[in-house]
Amino acid sequence: MKEFVIRRYRSDQPKGSERSTLLRIDDEGLVLHADRHAEAVLGFEPAELQGRPVHRILASRQDDPFAPTNRHRIERGQDVLVTFRHKEGFFYTACLSLHLAMRDSDKAANASICARDTNAMDARLLKAVEDSTGSGLWELDTGSNEMAWSEGLFRVLELRPDTDITPEQALFYCQHGQARVRALFRRCIRTGRAFSLELTLLTARQNLRQVRLHGRALKADGRITRIGGTLVDQTPLNLKDQARGQADRILAATTRATPDLVAAVDRTLTLLHCNQPFRQQFAAVFGISPQTGDNLKTLLAEHPNERRLIARLWQRAFERDSFVVEMPLAQQNRELPVYEFHYQRLTNHLGEVSGAVQVARDVSQRTQPGASKEYRIRHDPVTGLMNRRAFLARLLRTLEQKTHRESCDSLLYLDLDQFERFNDRVGSGTCDRYLRELAGNLGTRVRQRDALARLSGDTFALLIENCPEPRARKIADDILALVREFEFEWQGDTLQTTASGGLLVMDQDLPGDPEQLLRQAAELCHTAKTSGRNRIHTARALARHTDDATANHQVELIRQALDRQQLTLLYQPLRPIASVTWGDHIEILCRVPGDGDEPLRPEQFLPVAERFDLAKRLDRQVIRQAIDWLGRQRLLEPRLKYCGFNLSLASVLDETFAEFMEGVVRDSPFDPGCFCLEIREAHATQYPDDVAVLCDALHRVGCRVALDGAGASVESYSLAATLPVDIIKFDRRTMQHLEHDPVQQVMVEALHRIAEVAGKQTVATFIESDTTLGKVRTLGIHYGQGFRLARPQPLSELAPAAVDLSTGRIGG
Repeated sequence: MKEFVIRRYRSDQPKGSERSTLLRIDDEGLVLHADRHAEAVLGFEPAELQGRPVHRILASRQDDPFAPTNRHRIERGQDVLVTFRHKEGFFYTACLSLHLAMRDSDKAANASICARDTNAMDARLLKAVEDSTGSGLWELDTGSNEMAWSEGLFRVLELRPDTDITPEQALFYCQHGQARVRALFRRCIRTGRAFSLELTLLTARQNLRQVRLHGRALKADGRITRIGGTLVDQTPLNLKDQARGQADRILAATTRATPDLVAAVDRTLTLLHCNQPFRQQFAAVFGISPQTGDNLKTLLAEHPNERRLIARLWQRAFERDSFVVEMPLAQQNRELPVYEFHYQRLTNHLGEVSGAVQVARDVSQRTQPGASKEYRIRHDPVTGLMNRRAFLARLLRTLEQKTHRESCDSLLYLDLDQFERFNDRVGSGTCDRYLRELAGNLGTRVRQRDALARLSGDTFALLIENCPEPRARKIADDILALVREFEFEWQGDTLQTTASGGLLVMDQDLPGDPEQLLRQAAELCHTAKTSGRNRIHTARALARHTDDATANHQVELIRQALDRQQLTLLYQPLRPIASVTWGDHIEILCRVPGDGDEPLRPEQFLPVAERFDLAKRLDRQVIRQAIDWLGRQRLLEPRLKYCGFNLSLASVLDETFAEFMEGVVRDSPFDPGCFCLEIREAHATQYPDDVAVLCDALHRVGCRVALDGAGASVESYSLAATLPVDIIKFDRRTMQHLEHDPVQQVMVEALHRIAEVAGKQTVATFIESDTTLGKVRTLGIHYGQGFRLARPQPLSELAPAAVDLSTGRIGG
């Protein structure tokens, strides 16, 4: 329990004129007493404070007087400024100090200690002692040669307390030293000399125990009548010592294995550990070889400037979790190598700061103009990463090797979001430090075989070699999360931002120019930025023959079709498989008019549309154009039961898409429930939260949602069960060879059963033969789609035929 004096603090008032009150607080933080001035200072009456936790009237946990930093200062007699919460709700600053008349109520009371009569010792106390120390008592009567053991000794040997055992049998548990034990017993009986011996025991349960046997003579009438002592199990302590020794050896080996300068100190700057490179460099600069146990202030007594600087850096390390600084080991000598010092705070098991660790890496090669010409040509001077020139050369080698090997490589183009605001805020020098530190953190997430480069100011690129697409996506997401969570503190300012990226998957048939691949990845990154930032857009690299001229021409064709609302729309029916269902079920398909009679197919224009940020506009134009046409076919209203549209990733991530759909279906005579938006499984796997939000928004509009391409990955089963979609459409690869592959049949059936249990309908796609149709029907899948059932047709052919009646002409 402690008593604190609390004074309202104002900088414009002389010390001693402030209002004050006295609080008595126990060690649990409860207010036991408040004097009559409490209301004037704290706003609470004394009765309102009694029994109340003190943190309830404090602004935050950091203001707690029992917090380690505050407690140490208060106990040293220093005043502490804390922020209190007034009863009226406002905050104010007060000065808190320990009451001089009662520094601590835990003073010794009037009491005395006397020896306890061991004969009257409660057996339960003896048992508690033995349990807590892992020990047992023994006693040997020299006259009768009878030995007595306490229960604790039986437990050490893992015997039942009622076990009948002789001293000779007890010696059998000693692995070694039985003869020495007998000799010590005889010597103690003859001379009365006490003994202590370490032994290794093999217990009744075949466990090895390290014990220490203590013995001494017990006399009566000047004659030795008994000897007795203890047997203490030291195995737990030995194991801890072994673990500590192993940790020390690992630490020593680790610090020996690195050329970096490693040192650890306690709060007084006494060296707890330092490796050989640190000793050598310290000796080379200051002429003194430091050793563990030396104090840095003492070692640098003849270097006052360096002593003050090093002391400030270590003090900063004690106050912060970690920080980084670049400088020579000694400031007065500019010819010394420049080191990047990483400081990390050390805490004990109570969370109190016990010291800090320093790891320094020589970065002279990247920071000094004297670095080798070859290195400067190939590396970025700020981050030390590959520069654009070296990265393009590495990418070219990868493209040349792909002609001789089958692999999946990926190219990640990363651009920091709104990084230019950092330059305006803190200047280019701090931004360079941020980029250097970020590059070091990115390097920890990059596999050794991959290549990381800084292309320009805030743009990075990563070549991910020989890595499946799902794994490459995971690496890209991890890097995005690292950038998002990375905080750089410099001189009281914290820099933190996000990044947008384009992940280009490179399979086969790639362009030979690495610049073209880099441009494709940059266009994907631009799409991610325009879609909301802090995300990765993924696409496959365009084929070899799709050069810039061809791509630009296709972009012009797409833009013309969008501007003139001249997209060519087709439909492909879905047929009921499991049972007869009345009505039309269709999926809307799109073609872009070309230069001649042949339009551009989806595999030609969709990658280009995604690269040049036209996919979202294309989706909306298809939906708007199809629903406008349907609105003119009033006879289709009772017949149309399902009308599906494919969505691109840009639309899936567009927060305004649900509002667009709501506006389109509001003016349509068709029920919103007949319109279904199809989302690819790859997009749902990459952005499950965004897809779930979109599904809920579309359901509120009244539309349905389908998961397209299900079965392409192992995530299909969890998505089919948990994602709020209405329809599951199987991937093309799951339907190929379905009739001949029993494993594929089991997988499709399992996915269909999961969907049924979740209340969802299933659609089998790409049914192109009677055998596939028969197998789909056997599995009970609800709907089918494919050339065997119906080929795509112009949307105009869906219009009802014209019929002349006496009341007039309908249809047509």
